[in-house]
Amino acid sequence: MLKWAFVFLIIAIIAGIFGFTDVQAASATIAQWLFGIFLVLFLGAVILAFVIGKSLTS
Repeated sequence: MLKWAFVFLIIAIIAGIFGFTDVQAASATIAQWLFGIFLVLFLGAVILAFVIGKSLTS
């Protein structure tokens, strides 16, 4: 999922350079949403790993 956020970020940067403001805005929004989703899933996985790790060692 982070790969897609990066792809849309690159599209937004290229569109911004060439002045396609609608494409840039849409791509940047998609990239932000995908990055946010990835971040939430990553933090959830880290918290879950700590909880499971503590319960296995106890």
